[in-house]
Amino acid sequence: MSNNKKVFVSGCYDMLHSGHVAFFKEASQFGDVYVGLGSDKTVADLKGRHTINSEQERLYMVKSIKYVTDAFVNSGSGIMDFKNELEELQPDYFVVNEDGYSPTKKELCNSMGIELKVLERIPDAGLPARSTTSMRTGDNCTLPYRIDLAGTWIDQPYVSKYHPGWAITLSLEPVIEYNERCGMSTSTRNAAKKIWPYYLPLEKPQKLAEILFKFENTPGSTLISGAQDAIGICIPGLVRHYYDNAYWPKQFESVHDENILDWLEDHLFMVLLWPRPAGTDLLKETYINPENVKALADAADGAWQAILNKDLSEFSRYFKRSFEAQTTMFPAMLNQEIEKVIDSYKDQALAWKLAGAGGGGYMILVDDQQPKGSMKIKIRRRETGL
Repeated sequence: MSNNKKVFVSGCYDMLHSGHVAFFKEASQFGDVYVGLGSDKTVADLKGRHTINSEQERLYMVKSIKYVTDAFVNSGSGIMDFKNELEELQPDYFVVNEDGYSPTKKELCNSMGIELKVLERIPDAGLPARSTTSMRTGDNCTLPYRIDLAGTWIDQPYVSKYHPGWAITLSLEPVIEYNERCGMSTSTRNAAKKIWPYYLPLEKPQKLAEILFKFENTPGSTLISGAQDAIGICIPGLVRHYYDNAYWPKQFESVHDENILDWLEDHLFMVLLWPRPAGTDLLKETYINPENVKALADAADGAWQAILNKDLSEFSRYFKRSFEAQTTMFPAMLNQEIEKVIDSYKDQALAWKLAGAGGGGYMILVDDQQPKGSMKIKIRRRETGL
């Protein structure tokens, strides 16, 4: 029953499923629900793919749901494509799921006097959890993502030539469809789709990583993508790889112990910032020297040992040190907007870093409990076959 409050929600809502309906139902408990849909162009820009259903079809279906008062296609672009509609509607609440929260949305709502409510993804009436990602591809037909935990950038010879060291990556199941240009190795993942359109083969993951690395970096490439992206996608679990003035690592070590992987899932969380702006030049100013690269390598060593010991305090310390080493060498990873978000989490998390090369993307948080507005991760195990 309407209480005359206005509720705004926004999303793609492609391949409508029970999870979407449950979300609209829960949102309707706060008032009349108005839905802003991302345009076909916005979805393509953010997700790197075309929608299954056009914006006209998606609009027709969403409007047909009884929990929805009205729906429209957002007029803007990017992750804030709804800004014009929000200003016109002036809702009382903006409702999002955990993976739809971002500090930028929170800041906008605060400036407009709108209450931002973050809901958990809970299936309705005993139904199984659903996601558009799983429906689009089916079981075992979707490629992993990766996050870098420590030491990364050392997979570039122009870094490791000053001091050898390990990079640590974690392979993730695609429980959500992460945005493009957000530090989740989406460009390498898109290259992988050309070789394996639906799923990775199960055998010889290290060899698969090498194939992917060579496929993405064709002879004559002027900018070589680091091997850590291909390795994080192709090799399941927790992996570290050792670089010494070469593009391909000399050693690999993997962890598949369930206790350690569960521990990481309990203490690593992610928050969406925004896609890295086009034209961002991370190499315009660098401070790559033996002292700074050694700090990066030492931080990765400390982080690895802390993970094996499941020592949260030490892991947080070296996780933060690794990020500090990265941003010391590549200051363009940070900007005032990112530093502002980091400041907002300093009282909520033990440590933080940006996924990937920075400039935007996802922020990875370490803490003993899930920070408000963050989402959990799901580590890809060997047994899943993904």
